[in-house]
Amino acid sequence: MTWDWSAVSDFMPQFWDGLLVTLQALALGSLISFVLGLVWALLMRAPSRFVRWPVGVVTEFVRNTPLLVQLFFLFYVLPEWGVTLSALTTAVIGIGLHYSTYTMQVYRAGIEAVPAGQWEAATALNLPRIRTWQVVILPQAIRRVVPALGNYVISMLKDTPMLMVITVLEMLGEARLFAQEHFQFTEPLTVIGVAFIVISYLASLLLRSLERRLVR
Repeated sequence: MTWDWSAVSDFMPQFWDGLLVTLQALALGSLISFVLGLVWALLMRAPSRFVRWPVGVVTEFVRNTPLLVQLFFLFYVLPEWGVTLSALTTAVIGIGLHYSTYTMQVYRAGIEAVPAGQWEAATALNLPRIRTWQVVILPQAIRRVVPALGNYVISMLKDTPMLMVITVLEMLGEARLFAQEHFQFTEPLTVIGVAFIVISYLASLLLRSLERRLVR
């Protein structure tokens, strides 16, 4: 077997297209997972069990079913109920919803790690409940959980190849398409593997830098 640099050159236009789709899905999916995860965490602290119980059931169901099944459901089943989404939109919603149930646990741990004295001080200052969350609790909790949230971003990146099953041509999808058209698998798949390593490494460096800034 010989390495064919011309195959790499031919694959690069499709690679850049796949990389763009991958980064779009990752960025938007991460945003949904971070925001929705925080919403889940706050709802789980609601005083009423009629709020906590449904949220707990939904998040447990989503967390304990495979992402692949959820993607198939969103893309192939929802249209039967009159809800049709584009492949990329489905991918973003699917990956964001799935990982929001994990980031929820991260936020809950961060909130519970805030010393009880902080709550007592806010009460002593007669701060409104919403104000207490905004300026006292959440800033401290989020600073504590940034590394864990970053780990889930990398996990989401590694799961983006699953999006290929709902016709999203991310990096692996483009590599598979190229390989089938040109009967050359080694070069495109190697390029994709290296790309995942580089992106994951750069993301880890960025997270370490952000963590150091927050610790100051």
